[in-house]
Amino acid sequence: MAVWQEAPIYDRLVTERGDVPAQVRQEAEQTLRGLEQLIRPGAAPAGTHPQQAQPFPHGR
Repeated sequence: MAVWQEAPIYDRLVTERGDVPAQVRQEAEQTLRGLEQLIRPGAAPAGTHPQQAQPFPHGR
């Protein structure tokens, strides 16, 4: 748990404004997954084991 989450003001701000750091983290993860799909269309979604990902095709 982060230090600021133990402070009463943090709880009040979360109540008033929502958990902005968690929302930003979620948006960043979604953006990362979308970029991975664009960069490597056959890539496994973020958070999966690398062995499950499709390798890059080798051009020869």
